[in-house]
Amino acid sequence: MEKYFITIGRQLGSGGKLTGKQLSQRLNIPCYDKELIQLASRESGLGKEFFEKFDEKNSFSFFGKYFGFRSGFMGYNEVNYLCNETLFKIQSDVIRELAEKESCIFIGRCADYILRDVPNCLKVFISANMNDRILRIIQSENITEKEAQMHIEQNDKRRPAYYNYYSNKEWGMATSYDLCFNSSFLSIEEIVELIEEQVKRKFLKLN
Repeated sequence: MEKYFITIGRQLGSGGKLTGKQLSQRLNIPCYDKELIQLASRESGLGKEFFEKFDEKNSFSFFGKYFGFRSGFMGYNEVNYLCNETLFKIQSDVIRELAEKESCIFIGRCADYILRDVPNCLKVFISANMNDRILRIIQSENITEKEAQMHIEQNDKRRPAYYNYYSNKEWGMATSYDLCFNSSFLSIEEIVELIEEQVKRKFLKLN
């Protein structure tokens, strides 16, 4: 059976991570989110704090200096000088290597752009109404409504900036994806079922 991939872009609090995890269970393929940080850290020989600082959820800004490191990772020189672009390349290489091995799901991190030339890739975006996003963050993070709203507003600036910069596309625009869902209109379970149905039709050739 040919490999296939699902990339999930999402607004914070829209249920994108939950969608990916449920799809992973139903399709019996791995789902990568924060696990990519651990893998990139291990493969590159760098501490995960570098990737956590770089991660789209935490920040989008140039560090202002370069970090030297030694690594034999994927053909890089023994001594490299690290900036945001290098971190993005390392993470991109990890995504591509995972895609070479087996079917899988990637949440965020410009995976749809990184795998843009890979066949059998279904690109999904999930949004939700602000009130529902706030409620979901309150429940998942155990914070106040004001804190949840502030967290979402900050993330709504950082995530598009990260995506737009590295992909030269516009985050959240329907033209960048194959399927777009609003989890305030459809439940997570309904979204999962619709994505699974398309995967079976397009990639598994099941009617």
